[in-house]
Amino acid sequence: MATIAFIGLGNMGGPMAANLVRAGHQVTVFDLMPVAVKTLTDMGATSAATANEAARGAAFVITMLPASRHVESVYLGEGGLLAAVGPEAIVIDCSTIDAATARKVASAAKEKGVVMLDAPVSGGVAGAAAGTLSFMCGGDDAAFAKIRPILENMGKNIFHAGGNGAGQVAKICNNMLLSVLMVGTSEALRLGVDNGLDPKRLSEIMLASSGRNWTLEVYNPAPGVMEGAPASNDYKPGFMTELMLKDLGLAMETAVASGSATPMGALARNLYASHFRRGNGKLDFSSIYQYLADQ
Repeated sequence: MATIAFIGLGNMGGPMAANLVRAGHQVTVFDLMPVAVKTLTDMGATSAATANEAARGAAFVITMLPASRHVESVYLGEGGLLAAVGPEAIVIDCSTIDAATARKVASAAKEKGVVMLDAPVSGGVAGAAAGTLSFMCGGDDAAFAKIRPILENMGKNIFHAGGNGAGQVAKICNNMLLSVLMVGTSEALRLGVDNGLDPKRLSEIMLASSGRNWTLEVYNPAPGVMEGAPASNDYKPGFMTELMLKDLGLAMETAVASGSATPMGALARNLYASHFRRGNGKLDFSSIYQYLADQ
């Protein structure tokens, strides 16, 4: 079993760290919220007073932080995390951030003799709790081989996308497509409901037809159609609208940098921005169905 530092115990990080504890690893945790730390220590994890304290002596250091600025600050700020990580440790950042920042931090780590990979996840809070996340990793082959057994304690689909930053690019491509699928599925279901169809029956028809997609299969946005989906629980996340909006912003920044055409992604971002401005940021992203219903 490995010695692991886990920093950032939010909606995703907390369940991920819990699965590492359940797997028998020696896990030291740090978060700014004491209640999040207590949940893990009650399970058998050790708490640390600072992120640097958590990282000292760990074979693997995992971070799950909100945004690019937090990752850069935690790792590269004065007295940052890289100063505490040992040369034999491998650093894994599971945050969803822009690829440029991922590469910048990984380069700084390399200068200190520390191996770092980006490994953002897909699967939402339910996937984090169930240990069924998908990891999209960016880093060298040897490091990926070493972290794979650790990631398998938290996920079931572990992908190596390429070098540093590639995991972040894969993640934003995936989530941009997911947003387009969710908007399109919601639009089709609303059209059917507005014309007298039962959304559950319509979903069954589309699942057996060419409109079949992931949102219809496991994350139906219409209330009452799929038990366990956020839509059937007042759109409690899940994956919040504000997080989808953040990821779409990253996708648009990446598209501008590479000169890529993303008209559907841009439209989805505008719709989610409007939905967010109406006070729906904390609702699951599938609540875009309700936004369309209100138009």
